[in-house]
Amino acid sequence: MKRWLWRLLGKGPDVAVVTFCTGDPELCERMAAEVRELVPEHRHFVVTEEDWAKVRREIKTYRIGLVPVMLGTQHRELRAAAYRLAPHKILAYNSRLERHRLRLDLASFLFWRGVPLDRIYLRPWWWPWPKRERSVIPAGYKIIEGRPCTEGRRRVAVLSPYLPYPLSHGGAVRIYNLLREIARDFDVELFAFRDGDGQIGPLTEFCARIVIVEKPRYREPRWSTLLPPDVHEYRSPGMRKALAEEKRAFRYEILQVEYTQLAEYAGDILVEHDVTCDLYAQVFERERSLRAWWDYTRWKRFESRAVRRFRRVVAMSEKDAQLLGGAAVVIGNGVDLDRFRAEPAQPGRRLLFVGSFNHFPNVEAFRFFREEVWPKIVARFPDMTLTVVAGRDHALYWRQFTGETALPPDDRIRVLDFVRDVRPLYVDCNLVIVPTIVSAGTNLKVLEAMAMERAVVSTSCGCAGLGLEHDASIWIADDAESFGEGVAKLLDSPAERQRLARAARAIAERKFDWKQLGARQRELWNRL
Repeated sequence: MKRWLWRLLGKGPDVAVVTFCTGDPELCERMAAEVRELVPEHRHFVVTEEDWAKVRREIKTYRIGLVPVMLGTQHRELRAAAYRLAPHKILAYNSRLERHRLRLDLASFLFWRGVPLDRIYLRPWWWPWPKRERSVIPAGYKIIEGRPCTEGRRRVAVLSPYLPYPLSHGGAVRIYNLLREIARDFDVELFAFRDGDGQIGPLTEFCARIVIVEKPRYREPRWSTLLPPDVHEYRSPGMRKALAEEKRAFRYEILQVEYTQLAEYAGDILVEHDVTCDLYAQVFERERSLRAWWDYTRWKRFESRAVRRFRRVVAMSEKDAQLLGGAAVVIGNGVDLDRFRAEPAQPGRRLLFVGSFNHFPNVEAFRFFREEVWPKIVARFPDMTLTVVAGRDHALYWRQFTGETALPPDDRIRVLDFVRDVRPLYVDCNLVIVPTIVSAGTNLKVLEAMAMERAVVSTSCGCAGLGLEHDASIWIADDAESFGEGVAKLLDSPAERQRLARAARAIAERKFDWKQLGARQRELWNRL
């Protein structure tokens, strides 16, 4: 009966797979290759906008078995053609090359809306029906002995959400350098969650003991809890047990907790690397969505309660201290002046932006510069280049935060993955840009540029809390027009760049040496 019906419709016995290239060409090429491996027994056609009319004539005599498409914002008309061709045979791919068979159900709707496949089937703990996935919370902990303890020294402990080595982002740089400075007067025990490529070796040089707990695998929807999901991601009975048992075994007297999301573990000192509710308040001001409001509301409720549980709270700047009620102790970020030394600049027009894309404000900053500032100045300086240090898996985070399949191609923009030593990039550049439009805390990349004696063009929030003044030690601009003018002015004037850079280096030497900040940290612990 079916064969007779297909013959009546003019179709032969052969089944075809028609893959529509409706996204980034490289991703579509990989999608087509994967589809050929999935169903090698059928005839395959690959469709682009240019040859759709030709392929449509060729496939008239074939039965359609599968129609893979790439979801996104590009090629909407071609995607609509795929839906019309075989609405019940769509195999959708997203920018992560995850695939899902589209049907009339909630999972398909969420996938089409850009929700990652591994989060589509997540259900909250109170879900009454069986769940596909559950959170996995490893038990136990591992102790690694480091530097021998010194007789008569006080013992202290630091709790971190990660191993602060390698120095791949600002938080790791801060914790690593202050641990090293603290160890001058104290025997330090470091408690850290492990998730990824954190390294222990260098930390044993100044930590007396390191306690490692595997990070929980939190598998619930991020919208579903009253507490911020970041707090749930670090809830670990293993860490609570380690803290209690090591309190008796190592006999530490003070526990310092790094980051607000770990505040539930309590302790003596809470270090607010940024005022998180301030960051989400900025996002809500820009976005005005239900999701942004919910994130801000949760963080404000949690953070306002958390800071009251500690004997002392450390803020990164006076502004952050005021946001926390004015009672916080300010021990800001710093820079290793022995490592980041002033270097003379070579002639040229080379820009540098440092900011790991796993922190969404850096993605927003790059988009702002690339889309609104870069076009205003690129024609004026044909020899200008931009180097972007975007961190590990930057393409994945770019797609996650923007929904775009890939970074916009530009021969004059070089995007780098994780860079173990950024100093050669500072040496090579002529100007550092910090186009941050949402931010909290203080930016270490500004301090590194200051120490390397490179002029900086930044937004107000990009250099907030550092005490820098416009046209005295930095160039500050908050809209695309004035940001572009600042970049152009400094690219045209090596003397102006040098003036700002030297003033900034002097401020770094006076206020932001880790040795000075470490002394303030030790003083705080001695007072407690």
